[in-house]
Amino acid sequence: MKIGFIGDIVGKPGRKMVRRYLREIRQKEGLDFVAANYENASHGFGLTPKNAAELFDAGIDVMTGGNHTWDKKEILPLLEELPLLRPLNYPKGVPGRGFILIEALDLAVINIMGYYGMPMVDNPFRAADEIVDELKAQGIKNIFIDFHAEATSEKRAMFLMLKDRISALAGTHTHVGTDDLVIDEGAGYVTDVGLTGCRDNVIGMKEDVPIQRFLTGLPGRFDVPERCKAILQMVVFELDCGRCVDAYKIKAYDDEGWSVVQRGRKE
Repeated sequence: MKIGFIGDIVGKPGRKMVRRYLREIRQKEGLDFVAANYENASHGFGLTPKNAAELFDAGIDVMTGGNHTWDKKEILPLLEELPLLRPLNYPKGVPGRGFILIEALDLAVINIMGYYGMPMVDNPFRAADEIVDELKAQGIKNIFIDFHAEATSEKRAMFLMLKDRISALAGTHTHVGTDDLVIDEGAGYVTDVGLTGCRDNVIGMKEDVPIQRFLTGLPGRFDVPERCKAILQMVVFELDCGRCVDAYKIKAYDDEGWSVVQRGRKE
């Protein structure tokens, strides 16, 4: 079984790249399932129902969230109805769910959020440890985690804690792709998939506000450019009986086509 995962989709440019390339990639790579992170998909902040429908129609099966899950209030009722996740380790009583089971594929997708630089959440390591044990006790073989976290150390530590019990873990949130794709004792891992959206500014946003914030310390609202040089970044994990046997990174640039750019090193 092959599963694909697209990193943080940022605004209209990111959605456009998904529409342009995903169905072709799914077909040619024989992907059985595709997940993506939605938390910046609607002009950089959250997700609207309209944009959710657009992304599902483009070929995404399940979408994961993060600290911007709540930015578009109109999506909140749909967290209970659509295959949309929010981080599992938000406190009890928060709308939505943090994992989903795809019974036809014997696959669980889990969404966890880190501590460093993030809103208040429950301990991500304890939450992940508990849900993985619960899923394994149910006999679920294939377990994939989107760990939405700022610190690379958090992501690496989480993977090392879970690698003998999960199929793969991919990091999101920084919008900057890392080159450490690896298959470690049967588990796939990459610290951050990287954004899908504008690549010629600051984490997919117009550069003027970030530069002014760094110069002056004054706040400002980030904005997604209408026109930019765009990129799609995704990782593919091939799973067999719950273990990762192959992993590779795919990138697409604007209208230049897509290609496999990195294969996971086996440790």
